[in-house]
Amino acid sequence: MSVRIRPLLVFRLAAAVLALSRLATAARRRPPLTADDATAHDEARDDPSRPTTDGEPLNGTVSISVVVPARDEAARIGPLLTALVDAPGIGEVIVVDDESTDGTAELARAGGATVVAGQPLPTGWAGKAWALQQGIDAASGAWVVTLDADTRPSPVLPLALVTRARAEHLHFVTVGGRFECPTPGAQWLHAAMLTTLVYRFGAAGRADEVPAHRHLANGQCMAFERERLAAAGGLGAVSGHVVEDVALARHLAAAGWSVAMVDGPDLLTTRMYDTLRQTATGWGRSLALPGVEPRWRQVIDLLVVVFAQSLPIPRVLFRRGDLLDIVLVATRLGTLAGTAQAYQRPRTAYWLSPLADLPAAVLLARGVVTRRQSWRGRRYG
Repeated sequence: MSVRIRPLLVFRLAAAVLALSRLATAARRRPPLTADDATAHDEARDDPSRPTTDGEPLNGTVSISVVVPARDEAARIGPLLTALVDAPGIGEVIVVDDESTDGTAELARAGGATVVAGQPLPTGWAGKAWALQQGIDAASGAWVVTLDADTRPSPVLPLALVTRARAEHLHFVTVGGRFECPTPGAQWLHAAMLTTLVYRFGAAGRADEVPAHRHLANGQCMAFERERLAAAGGLGAVSGHVVEDVALARHLAAAGWSVAMVDGPDLLTTRMYDTLRQTATGWGRSLALPGVEPRWRQVIDLLVVVFAQSLPIPRVLFRRGDLLDIVLVATRLGTLAGTAQAYQRPRTAYWLSPLADLPAAVLLARGVVTRRQSWRGRRYG
């Protein structure tokens, strides 16, 4: 008797296995970054015998430079400056004014930051990577912490992050914070888009071994030793990338650096986009990791999102579901508990975000096929 192979079921089963194996990484996560990490620095400073994992003592003052790339950010950079200028452990806050037209530089100076006038974009460089490189070149601290202008950090964030990096012997570390989505539409779609990353790469803050080509990073907040990165060529190797954070993390991991991402919702909040439309167009441009992920892997991960995240709920709602769909729907609802900490005041829209999975998959698909990107008046690709 012949056995009939159902291709669709095979695709669904394969997607489910991949998705569930990635979601299982949530059980192996690093402790979240908290203010206690900054306190650990003070305790270590009082105990000269306490070493880090690489044998270097933690005692003594940590020299930290904060670098902020900014292009037309006058309306958003104020809270960051208020929090970090003269904050513990920070020797300087450098704002790289990337040819702004809205008074960003004047506001940054008035807020106590050192302003670097950004030079015109060289051939082969993307805007943010170039601004970061100029800020790193101007920095004097042993460690550099970069922050986007739309972040609202705790004053102790840089010190806590550098202390954690030194204690765990991490060479390059980024922070996943909490998102402020001021409108229901923005939170509804943003949460679904964020979940596609979990289905594609596993939980943020993983403590297990991650292959270099599968690292994720959050460029909203990064930390590294300044001279070590300079010796590695700075951002030159990823100069043309729009998704420079993930490209840099993977490049450094492949070079043998210890690379990690940690959760830090108590110390970092970001207000990326205000509306559903802004979320779709703004984050949609980078959701597929253009230029970082090879096309074949983008397609595989898109299929995982479609078959394991997006389709099970519609299939169940329209009475086309089977046992596999029920398992995947239950799994998807379970992810809501895991990602709720990533949002400031999760609303009803957040809990309904699984209904935005199909639009999120469409945006991901669009990112896979789109070859050119536009951002802040510049085009790449």
